This record gives sequence, C-alpha cells and structure tokens, in this order.
Amino acid sequence: MAEPESGVRLWSEAGGSGGPLLLLLHGLGANATVWRGIAAIAASRWRGRWLAPDLRGHGRSGHRRPYAFGTHAADLAGLLDPGDEVNVLGHSMGGAVGMTLASGWFGLRVRQVIAFGVKLVWSESDIARARDFARTPTRWFATRDEAIERYLRVAGLAGLIDPDGPDAAIGIVEECGRFRLAADPATTEVVGPPIEDLVTAMRAPLRLAAGERDPMVTVDEMRRFDRNAAVIADAGHSPHVEAPERLWRLVEESLA
Repeated sequence: MAEPESGVRLWSEAGGSGGPLLLLLHGLGANATVWRGIAAIAASRWRGRWLAPDLRGHGRSGHRRPYAFGTHAADLAGLLDPGDEVNVLGHSMGGAVGMTLASGWFGLRVRQVIAFGVKLVWSESDIARARDFARTPTRWFATRDEAIERYLRVAGLAGLIDPDGPDAAIGIVEECGRFRLAADPATTEVVGPPIEDLVTAMRAPLRLAAGERDPMVTVDEMRRFDRNAAVIADAGHSPHVEAPERLWRLVEESLA
C-alpha cells in the first residue's frame, strides 16, 4: 500500500526486478486481480519489473473524488520514480489513463502505451447514464453472493473468474453483516472526455487492440488513431482474463 502526494492510499501488486517497468492498468469497476494471467506470463518473459495498482476508488485503494483521467495519472506518477522507463498496458478506462500519463505532464518517461478494449466513441446518452450512476448512493446487498454477482457483472468479469474464489472477494466489502462493491459508484464520472484530445497530447506511441467480440469498440474506430490496430481472436472485452497468452504476444510484438 502506497500513499501518493494526493493523500489517497493506492494498493498495488508488483513483481520482477530492474527495468523497464510494465505498468498494468485495470478497467472501470475492476482491480489489479484481473492481471493474474498476465503477471504469471511476465514472471518468465518480461525482463524488468511490473506493477499493477488498484486505481483510486477501486478494489483495495482509497476513495476520493475527483476520478478524472488526470487524477488517476497523477496518483500513478506519485507511485513511480521519474527515472523509470514506463511501458503501459491498459484495459478500457486503464488504457485512457495510460494515454493521459503519456502526455509528459506528469514527469514520467512513457515509452509506449498499449491500450485494449478502450471505448472510443461516447454518445450523449452513454455519458448521461454514467453520470447518473456516479450520483447514486452506495448499494448494499444482504448476501455475499448477491454482491459478488453484481461486482462481476459491473466489472465485465461474469463467467470469467470463479465467484467463490479470492479474486472475486476482493471486488466487495463487508460491513456490519451487509455487503457492497469495493469500487466507489462515483468512479463512473470519468467517462466522456474526447479521446482525440488524449491522443493529441500523447508523447509516446499508441497501440490499440480489442477482442474480436468486444462490444465496446470497432476496428474502424480504432484505426482512426492506430492504422495497425490489432484484433485479438476469440476474445471479448477482457482478453487479459480470457486469453492472456494471445494478449501477451501482442505486447511482445508491440514492444519489440
């Protein structure tokens, strides 16, 4: 657990030694446990360190608004050494946070951002629904099973991880015999900023990818920003959980 200058305590998991650093950024509503498969591969095939934090408002990290991309990026800058050579692998919201971190505004040397499953086009109704959800009070559940079912659905992990396992349990919190999601509902306020602005501000190469069954983004949308955008075969929105080996091959290809 680390406390950056923002005062929000961030939980992180890490492995490896030396450099460069592979920064693994989860998506909205999830936490660092989604990187188990990638971390297992990195243990033998990544030549430096890797770091997987629970972003502000998620998992085991502290809650405090605002939850903007820039706020998440500033939190991460507080965890890292300015001398680190950083490679970002980010899923969905985590990919957009990685793009923000690569702007050069946060004092870090970002070598490349590999972002997959990032929703690139937001309609007014998409944004309105997310902002409405951000204003909802915490929802409490009478049982652990109900809370875990909700967590897995919100995080896009239903059917992908064991609801009775320890990773699922990290997505919820028990208080006084009732249960809630570990993620702050207000984290959904992050949606909406034009991706064009993030890409324009980047000072590092961007590689985009998505599972071939990802409902959040299309190949044509990705190729507006990356003409070599990749499609990960037989995967949906969460290839880091569904197909970590295939995603890792994309990482090796992109960073070669």
